Amino acid sequence: MSFQSIIHLSLDSPAHALCVLGMEIYLDLICLLVGQTRCAPQKCKSFTISGSLGVLVDVHNSVPVMTREEAATTRWPLSDSMDVLVKMQSPSSAIDGDKVSVSYYEPNEDVPVATATLYLTGIAVSLDVDIYRSGQVEMASDRRAKKNWVWGPSGWGAILLVNCSPADMGQLVDRKTTKTFFSEEIKNLSQMTLNVQGPSCILKKYRLVLHTSKEEAEKARVYRPQEDSCSTFELVVGPGRHTYTFPRLENHLKETFYVEAIEFPSTSFPGLVSYSVSLVEESQDPSIPEALVYKDTVVFRVAPCIFIPSTQMPLEVYLCRELQVQGFVNTVMELSERSDSQVASVYEDPNRLGRWLQDEMAFCYTQAPHKTISLVLDTPRVLKLEDFPMKYSLSPGVGYVIQCTKDHRVASMDSIGNLMVSPPVKVGGKEYPLGRILIGSSFYPSKEGRNMSRALRGFLYAQQVQAPVELFSDWLMIGHIDEFMCFIPTQDKREGDKGFLLLLASPSSCYQLFQEKQKEGYGDMPLFEEVRTDQLLSNAREAKTIHQLLADEDMRKQNDYVQKCINLNRDILKKELGLVERDIIDIPQLFCLEQLTNAPSDQQTGKLFARPFFPNLLQTIVMGKNLGIPKPFGPRVKGTCCLEEKIRQLLEPLGCHCTFIDDFDCYLTEIGDFCACANIRRVPFAFKWWRMVP
Repeated sequence: MSFQSIIHLSLDSPAHALCVLGMEIYLDLICLLVGQTRCAPQKCKSFTISGSLGVLVDVHNSVPVMTREEAATTRWPLSDSMDVLVKMQSPSSAIDGDKVSVSYYEPNEDVPVATATLYLTGIAVSLDVDIYRSGQVEMASDRRAKKNWVWGPSGWGAILLVNCSPADMGQLVDRKTTKTFFSEEIKNLSQMTLNVQGPSCILKKYRLVLHTSKEEAEKARVYRPQEDSCSTFELVVGPGRHTYTFPRLENHLKETFYVEAIEFPSTSFPGLVSYSVSLVEESQDPSIPEALVYKDTVVFRVAPCIFIPSTQMPLEVYLCRELQVQGFVNTVMELSERSDSQVASVYEDPNRLGRWLQDEMAFCYTQAPHKTISLVLDTPRVLKLEDFPMKYSLSPGVGYVIQCTKDHRVASMDSIGNLMVSPPVKVGGKEYPLGRILIGSSFYPSKEGRNMSRALRGFLYAQQVQAPVELFSDWLMIGHIDEFMCFIPTQDKREGDKGFLLLLASPSSCYQLFQEKQKEGYGDMPLFEEVRTDQLLSNAREAKTIHQLLADEDMRKQNDYVQKCINLNRDILKKELGLVERDIIDIPQLFCLEQLTNAPSDQQTGKLFARPFFPNLLQTIVMGKNLGIPKPFGPRVKGTCCLEEKIRQLLEPLGCHCTFIDDFDCYLTEIGDFCACANIRRVPFAFKWWRMVP
């Protein structure tokens, strides 16, 4: 018996066909397969058609014939344009267990002249996934829908999670034929169910093949539970093995497979992985090739890596406690207690002085309907796996993924530290419910320009759900945008309030503040009065007074340049995030221009780069309404730092609690110009990413 999509009926003998649920069979009611003899008798002009229980028959491109009697069966005209389609709703209980009868009529006659019969054997072959994103595997109401993945609240399509297990990082899992999963680990995998039903004597004549393309096989793994174990699984499709042939069918088959992705979407991988199950008929004649009878296909999309803005509530703070920055460490621990978040100690690599915690790492999450996984995305500056300290410091259930970069310089913009995420925004009628990624770049071509690597930049764009915005940050020494901006949440109930504010560094505001204090008679008050002389010398800083700062023309010119760079970014942020001036707060901050540090002398250029002149107030640790702000060591007026007082005046009316972290070395020494020794894992968004339209 061979499967045919077109069946030519004959009056001489009944036709037989295998019909797979989900397929449609076209019936040719007029011509025979061989020769030009009509199947329908010559004088017949109409026909009736009926099917047994479980068989659906549709007649298209034709209008029923009107008869004088109210016939129980509709009579149709015979014509070349008509389409008669047959499909089955359920498997047959036996070979030829269902049938379709076609009766032919001459004009004005109520008794058929002849009848043709088609015997059907129905079988079910279905590959099913969580197509409706409910967390449960369901059979699709429209089998063709499984071949497409559609975004939006009314969309469909299954989702895969990337294996983010720190234990699997660097291991050659792909070469193993089996893997042991703990009960919690298996919950991270997406299920795919294969169901085959039909008369067993028919199924024995066919074989099943599960397959994908060679390229897509490199992006995900499919596991099959082993019969003799509840925790050991056989790898059936994955890297180096894109097909799996099932043992010959003896009876009905229902089996669940478990699927995991190997990598996130990237410039070379759009994130879609499809799997098909093919029913193949093997020929009894060795000279005749096998024939494809039916194929069912499902499509998964790999869940994106989603970055979380500072406006989300903190869950856990990771700290390098071993460093000699106890003022910083102790204050962050206090902030953590006030915010009801836990503190996790991180193993320290003394060669890197804690820089990696913020510079090369980001806490993200990835999500499917059945599971949400927090993870660390690491852009390492070391080459050996044993040198990744964060891998050994994560809390249970937190994943770890490496995104390699091309260079390993601390000052490089090729770093995960050179990005930020905005809170959710609406711009020109377009909603970004997961916010937008902000990345720094050189913004225009130049010989000295520095940019994020193509691989990392492409990775960020490929996630699709947080459409990136590029900002100009190459004017900064480190080149990271968090040196001149940050976001804080607000509780403001004003009309049009966005629920957050953007803080921007402002040299102009700083000069304005110092001029006000000079007019008030405090021009002799110095910066850095509380900082040790050796600390100032090691960072090329002087305890200048307000008079001296305002009289320093070179310093003024440098900060005018910085203000122009910040103003350019201000305009971009207003346009791309839909902000207005009341959504922005100017934070007083001075910068100075210096030669690029951490670069060999032969790589130095004449270009100067900006560094914060005093500890950077924009390097704020945001933990809900509790803000950890670098202590600026500004001029003291009536015993209080005027910079701290100004910050409190700006932020505390908004419900923020400002805590100034008293540890000069944490900000202006070798450790870096930022809060390098801490990173925060935050609450994921409540919004489900698959409900948006990128």
